[in-house]
Amino acid sequence: MPKELETALLRSFVTAVRAGSISGAASTLGQTQPALSQQMRKLERAVGRPLLHRSPSGVAPTRAGEELLPYAERILSLCAEALNETGRALTGHCGVALLEDLAATQLPQALADLARLHPGATLEVLSLPKSATREAYDAGRVQLVLDEVRDIPGPPRWTTRRPLAWAVGPGVDVAADPLPVVLFSEPCFWRTSLLEALERIGRRRHVAFESNSLVGVLAAVRAGLGVAALMPSNLEPAMARHDADALPPLPDVELGLARHPRTDGDPLIDAVETALRRTI
Repeated sequence: MPKELETALLRSFVTAVRAGSISGAASTLGQTQPALSQQMRKLERAVGRPLLHRSPSGVAPTRAGEELLPYAERILSLCAEALNETGRALTGHCGVALLEDLAATQLPQALADLARLHPGATLEVLSLPKSATREAYDAGRVQLVLDEVRDIPGPPRWTTRRPLAWAVGPGVDVAADPLPVVLFSEPCFWRTSLLEALERIGRRRHVAFESNSLVGVLAAVRAGLGVAALMPSNLEPAMARHDADALPPLPDVELGLARHPRTDGDPLIDAVETALRRTI
């Protein structure tokens, strides 16, 4: 009999990775820790490889887990969309402005999957400077904006918090004095958070590289120029080094979604907003 990946097991796996612990995932899903641990073992048997590193501080995906995660998220997103949208054809245009760091995650893929279910609809995903996002929103080209709460062009319909994590370049000594850092250009909350976290513990730092784009920051970290603060979903496996635990904790980022007031009741915008909220 061919192997199958049960959606319930995939949901438990994705929740555990997002929560960073079995206990946190069990609480989110309303299950017991032993039951969730048993589900993880069942999924690992189906895949044939360990999916989670387990430690006293929590869990993190293994290399196999990193490879499975985007597929699991897509499967869950498609299942949810299929259940909700089957039999209802959506048409029209929806523009979505995403924080660049979110545009590099599974969110655009979830929107592409939604567009495939509804060929009569047109979805446009943009990653723009803040001023350009505001202009597109005011002009009606963009109906939804998912970004840091402080940067969205209207009151948030909902918010969510996501952690920042240390990305460590190859060969970088996290005990170096001063510590080489890779920063997003000003103004940037993540830049400020990184510098303040080091200042709180009296760590000296040397700015080795700055960029106003995620692509630039990732390139500098890959080149081994220093450490950076990134969303966990943007960390490449080689950057998530265990010695990053020696660095101070970083704060969460508060994200929010703004929706243009003229789109209330639009079924396509409703579906896109639902897809964004489920995926993130």
